[in-house]
Amino acid sequence: MTFSLLIKPASADCNLRCEYCFYLDRAGLYPDTATHRMSEAVLERVVRTYLATSQPVYSFVWQGGEPLLMGAPFYERVADLQMAYARRGADVSNAVQTNAMLLDDRLARHLRACRFLTGVSLDGPEAVHDAARQDAAGRGSHKQVLAGIACLKRNNAEYNVLTLVSKHNVARPVETYEYLTREVGASFLQFIECVELDGQGRAAPYCVSPQEWGSFLCAVFDRWYREDTRTVSVRLFDTLLAKLVTGRDICCTAGLDCRQYFVVEYNGDVYPCDFHVLPELRLGNVMTHTWEEMADSDTFKRFGARKRETHAACPGCPYFRFCAGDCPKNRVGHRAGAAKTLSHLCQGWKMFYAHTLPRFELLAKTIRDEQGRNRSAP
Repeated sequence: MTFSLLIKPASADCNLRCEYCFYLDRAGLYPDTATHRMSEAVLERVVRTYLATSQPVYSFVWQGGEPLLMGAPFYERVADLQMAYARRGADVSNAVQTNAMLLDDRLARHLRACRFLTGVSLDGPEAVHDAARQDAAGRGSHKQVLAGIACLKRNNAEYNVLTLVSKHNVARPVETYEYLTREVGASFLQFIECVELDGQGRAAPYCVSPQEWGSFLCAVFDRWYREDTRTVSVRLFDTLLAKLVTGRDICCTAGLDCRQYFVVEYNGDVYPCDFHVLPELRLGNVMTHTWEEMADSDTFKRFGARKRETHAACPGCPYFRFCAGDCPKNRVGHRAGAAKTLSHLCQGWKMFYAHTLPRFELLAKTIRDEQGRNRSAP
């Protein structure tokens, strides 16, 4: 089985209290200690056993909570263990998703030297970002995040920007895009929809509506398509182009099986998805179970199959090959087990695909033509 790891070395611990954080309450799974930190024994076991499997790329993604609470020595140890256990010629990649507030020059130099990709959470200009991303005292984090980005730039460490699209910025798509690309200087962007539903499909106040999501994506695409197709990477757009050019799904939400990665909690507990770190979906623990055992478990198989349990209207939709019914977390009533329902964002996705697909097709043809010329060149 091909899989990556999403590792939470500090569990849900974080130095911020973002309004829309879905993971903070996961600390309740481990109430015996107020502070959660991955031990040397668990870290060694995760690295050693994963690198013993057969993977085209060994992908370690360090996330939280706030993973940089672990400090520079932890990630220096990560690199040492990977060097010790990776087979000659193995392709090992690392990414860390952070609010960037704890970055310093020592850590940034290490991230650069070991080729970590740093994903920085930034929702837009200061007023927009600080509306949701605050600390426990209600103070905004924008200035500290920009200081973290400056630290990465100063040390030539590669980074991208992850922007959560919520009620705070969804009506400002072009302003947000311009700010991230022109003022911050980011050339790799990821826009994530803010959707939090209860068992009856009711959305939280900070969530985006289908119309808002569709309008946001259409406006960002128009701005990107006008002059940035060669200079700015937007993950959603890359996913669509990869599908059109190669037929491959490079993002879990675009596929028909939710078994692309394992989540590893600080104590070694393993779950199928960070949106579903729930007691009933615990697959095992790295200290007592093998990856093969967890991958072969009935719980994991049932979880993967949920992606294919789509609404009756989905297979006949002209856009189903791109969205695959959307992430199950976005399906109305999914927490009550109603997998065969439409995505909360269905109409927004349809707006986006109808507005952009002809131009995506043109871009895909250009890419295929260029690849053909490169292959035939002497």
